[in-house]
Amino acid sequence: MQAVVVHGKDDLRVEDIADPVCGADQVLVAMEWGGICGSDIAYWKSGASGTAVLSAPLVLGHEVSGTVAEIGPDAAAALEARGIGIGSNVTMHPATLVGEHQVPADTVDRTNLWPEVRYFGSAAFEPHEQGGFSRLRAVRPDQLRVVPEGVSLKEAALAEPFAVALHAVARAGDMAGKTVLVNGAGPIGALAVAAAKAAGAATVIAADLSDAALDIAARMGADQCVNPASGGVLPQDVDVAIEASGAPRALGGVIAAVRRGGVMVQVGNLPGGEISAALGNIVTREIDYRGSYRFVDEISEALDLMASGVDVSPLMTHEVMLAEALAGFDLAADRSSGSSKVMIRLG
Repeated sequence: MQAVVVHGKDDLRVEDIADPVCGADQVLVAMEWGGICGSDIAYWKSGASGTAVLSAPLVLGHEVSGTVAEIGPDAAAALEARGIGIGSNVTMHPATLVGEHQVPADTVDRTNLWPEVRYFGSAAFEPHEQGGFSRLRAVRPDQLRVVPEGVSLKEAALAEPFAVALHAVARAGDMAGKTVLVNGAGPIGALAVAAAKAAGAATVIAADLSDAALDIAARMGADQCVNPASGGVLPQDVDVAIEASGAPRALGGVIAAVRRGGVMVQVGNLPGGEISAALGNIVTREIDYRGSYRFVDEISEALDLMASGVDVSPLMTHEVMLAEALAGFDLAADRSSGSSKVMIRLG
């Protein structure tokens, strides 16, 4: 079968690999759609994503959807009870918890903080966890999430990044009636706009250096848009800031926009090394600065919100076939192209 495989820095290929075998306790999914993520681009551009470094070829992709093609005999009963059969439309939770660990009682249910997590398309462990940018993928039954009626498979591939945004908004606490700044209107930021509105935020302001990104954020529900590169000024005294750019130089201005006693959530990935940033207002304003990492099971909430009318289509700016995946990666990596989420047709 064909797959999108990264072999190292600047070495991305669409190539034939062996078809997976459906184990007795597994499900084989015929993949239909995949969304290109920043971490996929990082593996291609630098041979690493954060602290995860490539040491072997890796099939990329963790934002994926497809249809059930084969069910192992030991998985059949559990799937039948969930109404999942051959041909069911599904997306997948990409995480697998690894090993036995003692964790603090207050993080037992926060599975995203498990000490060891294998994730679709990740080089964090040996052997690497292969991703879903391929014709077929074998998965565990518990990883499947049924796509609701009215949600397309193309949209369902965005349930994973939407879950990341929902988790970030949940980390901020009660959103009802709040004024929220979302800094960075890339895919996660634009989805955070939709998540904040769905959680009851009264006003959501999106900020970005790209007018094209801000146009998408507006279509995703932003009440106001600010472009500092064009002379726009960040708002003052917002209740909550969701920092989705991951740009260290942006931190000082975003922190200064938060009211005294407010909350800032960092969901944009910051560099792993030392950074220079103006953080003094965290102290003098007693701002709660909270991290947000992946998600627990908000992927199910994401599907429900899509089914209830949250429109993620403005995010999907480009579409390529699997054979054209390299061109899709070029588009996704070039913000001047006006791209947001580039979708790969896998099936």
